[in-house]
Amino acid sequence: MIISASRRTDIPALYPEWFINRLKAGEVLVPNPYNRKKISRIQLSPDTIDCIAFWTKNPEPLIPYLSTIDKMGYSYYFQMTITDYEEDIEENVPCTEESMATFLLLSERLGKERVDWRFDPLLLTEKYSISYHLERFEMMCEWLHKATTRCIISFIDSYKDSPYLEMEPEDIVGLAEGLARIGRKYGLPLYTCAERIDLSRLGIQHGACIDKEKIHSLIGYKLDLKKDAGQRRECGCVESIDIGMYDTCINGCKYCYATSGLEGARRRMQQHNPLSPLLIGQ
Repeated sequence: MIISASRRTDIPALYPEWFINRLKAGEVLVPNPYNRKKISRIQLSPDTIDCIAFWTKNPEPLIPYLSTIDKMGYSYYFQMTITDYEEDIEENVPCTEESMATFLLLSERLGKERVDWRFDPLLLTEKYSISYHLERFEMMCEWLHKATTRCIISFIDSYKDSPYLEMEPEDIVGLAEGLARIGRKYGLPLYTCAERIDLSRLGIQHGACIDKEKIHSLIGYKLDLKKDAGQRRECGCVESIDIGMYDTCINGCKYCYATSGLEGARRRMQQHNPLSPLLIGQ
């Protein structure tokens, strides 16, 4: 079983103590995201969990607990997002330079195979132009290319109440060409996340964030896992169990699909108890 922690909220940044308490308790209660009256009890013992995939913009609060996770016998890796946006888009996220420093620390601690860099989602505004992204991406590659084995990119998706439009195909290709050129310069493979467009001619392959082959290489044995039917058609991830809850992240990213509003997320976070088997509430 693969545990996803979490596509729905930033557990390493915001709820690390709760997560460790759940591992020690050996179980977690997870409400159905579409019907919170339905609760699943997920067993969290090392005997039932093959690997944990952490998704985060700031793993620093979880780093002091990694030795505990190691001693308990869990295998895990990180998907860490570092973008080039500022507070106008990512309100409560550490700046790019701080995030890169944490990434390097985490990679040194775990090894580059266990820390993937996500440079996503990519969006265009008057400020965040193609040239801006390429300039910042090259700076970041210069620092990070030896600390990871791949970089995962995606392009903004439009959803209800989203303040950003999807990129035109020609803009996607133009930006992807520049990113691919920089990636080749630094020997860093690029992969897309849940994208329909085929960029393989540029050297950018379709990727999977919860990747069966990657997990096999980390844990040392093969798993019989199917494609995750709960994700979008273009998503290449294999099946996993997400233990997070929507509308509980206060990172304040304007493009976020998992939080309908920052103030609502802050109110829910006030109901958080690190000792509760539920992320929010009792």
